[in-house]
Amino acid sequence: MANQLIEDKLKLLPDQPGCYIMKNARDQVIYIGKAKNLKNRVRSYFKSSHTGKTAQLVSEIADYDYIVTKTDKESLLLEINLIQKHQPHYNIKLKHGTMYPYLKITNEEDPQLIITSEVKNDGGYYFGPYPNVYAATGTRDLLQKTYPLRKCSKNEKRACFYYHIGQCIGCCDHHVSKEEYDDQIKRIRRFLNGDVKTIKNDLENKMAQAAEDMHYERAAEYRDQISYIEQTVEPQNIMSKQYNNRDVFAFYMDKGWISIQVFMLRQFSIIKRDSALFPCYDDPEEELTSYIIQFYQHQNHTLPKEILVPKKVDNTLISDTLDVAVATPQRGDKHKMLKMAYNNAKVAHQEKFRLLEMQEEKTVGAVETLSQVLNLPYLKVIESFDHSNIQGTNPVSAMVVYEDGKPNKKLYRKYNIKSVKGANEYLTTQEVIRRRYGRLLREGKALPDLILMDGGAIEVNAAKEVLVDELNLSIPVAGMVKDDKHRTANLIFGEDLAIVPLEPTSPAFHLLQRIQDEVHRFAISFHRQVRSKHSFSSRLDAIPGVGPKTRTKVMRHFKTLKAIRQGGVPEIQKLGIPEKVALAIHKTAWEGQTDDPYAAETRDDQTENGKEDKSL
Repeated sequence: MANQLIEDKLKLLPDQPGCYIMKNARDQVIYIGKAKNLKNRVRSYFKSSHTGKTAQLVSEIADYDYIVTKTDKESLLLEINLIQKHQPHYNIKLKHGTMYPYLKITNEEDPQLIITSEVKNDGGYYFGPYPNVYAATGTRDLLQKTYPLRKCSKNEKRACFYYHIGQCIGCCDHHVSKEEYDDQIKRIRRFLNGDVKTIKNDLENKMAQAAEDMHYERAAEYRDQISYIEQTVEPQNIMSKQYNNRDVFAFYMDKGWISIQVFMLRQFSIIKRDSALFPCYDDPEEELTSYIIQFYQHQNHTLPKEILVPKKVDNTLISDTLDVAVATPQRGDKHKMLKMAYNNAKVAHQEKFRLLEMQEEKTVGAVETLSQVLNLPYLKVIESFDHSNIQGTNPVSAMVVYEDGKPNKKLYRKYNIKSVKGANEYLTTQEVIRRRYGRLLREGKALPDLILMDGGAIEVNAAKEVLVDELNLSIPVAGMVKDDKHRTANLIFGEDLAIVPLEPTSPAFHLLQRIQDEVHRFAISFHRQVRSKHSFSSRLDAIPGVGPKTRTKVMRHFKTLKAIRQGGVPEIQKLGIPEKVALAIHKTAWEGQTDDPYAAETRDDQTENGKEDKSL
């Protein structure tokens, strides 16, 4: 199941092509993919059932990022290069070389049009990558018929077969000038860059005519050729030197915040993307200029051959400061990259503020709704209680505090129950309420706006009795009732403890669920800690030679039986304990360790800020 951050981000995915980057809990890239529609593709990972490797992948995803592109072809190219850079664990096929083909016009005397899977800086013209080898082969065959180059080897002594059928330029039969080759190469490049209208119209006419003449196989061939063009050429960007050794900066400004995107282009592709989002107190162009200077001077990034920036940025200032060429392209491939960076800056900005709005809706908005439903003033501070015991042993209670719909762990409190023996929810509630709010009254501290009891009428009535009859307080109390599956079912409130009408899909109901889950978790973890401590203490008491002072000394130093096992006998002796007694303590720490399932779980609450309330 997706975490809350992912659930929120899924709602904001754009209906655009791009690459998505899946990360695990350690922020490591574990999978990279491309999509014609980011919203549909990324959502499918978390909204569909999976098996095998895909299920394993989804279980490890803690967050994701994405880069928006203009076309599916651009996302394909970006995917390949990101995989080569990050080597994600789940991208097995593309780790050690691309599986996608390219069309290449070779840089040699009598050039050829070939299919390759390796891109080199050899002066050739590379087009691609293409979705599959069949589409690339179909496009190459079509071009060889329409704009033929050399198809045969250079060792032919006479005109080859392909020359006679019009698929070879004929350098095997006669000398072909460089000018004739250049003209043919220009036509091929124009076609592969998207100027396909003439050829496509001709194929469509031939397909219609073949179908009319009932030559269906030939019509199917024309149909496939049109399909290859649509898959590989419309639109397709050439991999050129425009993508080599340049950094592209763009920004989007709104609501007083600036979003900056950086694309680092090396070896004909995007190898890295950086981003930033922060409040803007100056002109956005000035902020971007300052960011660029710091990007290279303070973050140790290598300077590229050229930096591309938007209009109105002081190119001269950046160039003089960094001693590198700075340009603002108005058209062509460089301008396309600048536009792509701008689009990603805009998407990142909009996503950030939509996430903030959604968070506001889940917290402050949910509190406002809950306040209205209960007919109470704004419930800024909500305190919630839950009790925990196992068959009446080691009873404890815990309290969590939510301010403006968010947990404030500094104010969490833990209670060891002192006056109640066994499992008695009514008396336990009364003791905790009496201790908590009696103390706040004595210390003159602020009271909460609402008390939520994890339970039904018993707990609510017990709390009300102490508040009204003993403490003379009028704090409203509501009960969070669970169903038979231990999930939040209803909220009860008022003199008659009626069910409060809340839609299960509403932010207010979800807030109650979060509070109830949190207070239950906190109470259970505290109970495990207490149980473990008592088990620790009782074991030490059973060892000959261990009295109250020695027991206290050991417990303060080691805290847990696990720590004793790890520390060993020498560590115990350092406390001034004789070797024989130290050996007995160490041995006891190992005895029956698997019988106590909570012995290794005592550190859960050491990360919490909640303090134990020892008030009477």
